[in-house]
Amino acid sequence: MHTILGAGGTIGTQLVKELARAGRPVRLVARNPRSVPGATEVVPADISIPEQAMRAVSGATVVYLLVGLKYDLGTWRELWPRIMGNAIEACKRANVPLVFFDNVYMYGKVRGAMTEETPFNPCSRKGEIRARIATTLLDEMKAGNLRAMIARSADFYGPDARTSVANMLVFDKLAKGQTASWLVNDSVAHSFTYTPDAARSVALLAADESAWGQTWHVATASSPPTGKEFIERVAREFGVAPKSRVLGRPLIRIAGWFNSDIRESYEMLYQSDSEYLFDSTKLSKAFGIEPTSYTEGIGHTAAAYKSSPVE
Repeated sequence: MHTILGAGGTIGTQLVKELARAGRPVRLVARNPRSVPGATEVVPADISIPEQAMRAVSGATVVYLLVGLKYDLGTWRELWPRIMGNAIEACKRANVPLVFFDNVYMYGKVRGAMTEETPFNPCSRKGEIRARIATTLLDEMKAGNLRAMIARSADFYGPDARTSVANMLVFDKLAKGQTASWLVNDSVAHSFTYTPDAARSVALLAADESAWGQTWHVATASSPPTGKEFIERVAREFGVAPKSRVLGRPLIRIAGWFNSDIRESYEMLYQSDSEYLFDSTKLSKAFGIEPTSYTEGIGHTAAAYKSSPVE
């Protein structure tokens, strides 16, 4: 039983499709789970509570930790260490391998491309939390206490990623003929992982014995466009003018006075003011998996908007 902890998000939903396509039974676990096509079981559980985490992984063959918490520093400080600790302990007791789907916050601001060898050097409070929980898992792996791996993604976009920054600021706006927005600097290259590629990568890694005990970057196209180029490509798909504006730090800070999500994201703007390059060469070389190109990914995402327009 392939068990997804934190079901309901974009990657979790895509992962169900991948696992079901491979004929693997899937259990979805969340506080208020909803079934999706391909799922075998739906289990309500709060994995920040040890007993519920134990129950959630009982009978599993592989566990995927895909939890998405409210974007709030206090919530992260309280719950992320607890959730990681509970997931590790539950998997150790059940003798089940664990896949942790992670982001790049722990790397901090990086000159050049981020790879699996990039050292942890967080420059944000959220990055410090992500570094702490990733290190906790890596320590367990190194000690031989747990069979596990980390699958790490860049910022993402895709047909079902309606809450991603790229979707909200660019696809949502241009789909309605409105002005798109970009954060801080639209003249530098910024990598994005196409969500179906992320799920495809995770399913592939979990199925291969040689992948365990390592950190992997999920398949992500190389040679990313600048913000301006990304907006132009999306605008072409919708047949509209590439109208856009850059949201500077002062404006974002002011907006944060009225919106907690914007306020919480302010410390992460370092990811947008200079090049943000994510390298998944290790995965491509090991498994021959080729990421979806930006042209194709943007085309598929725009097509999804056309078939299901935003309100």
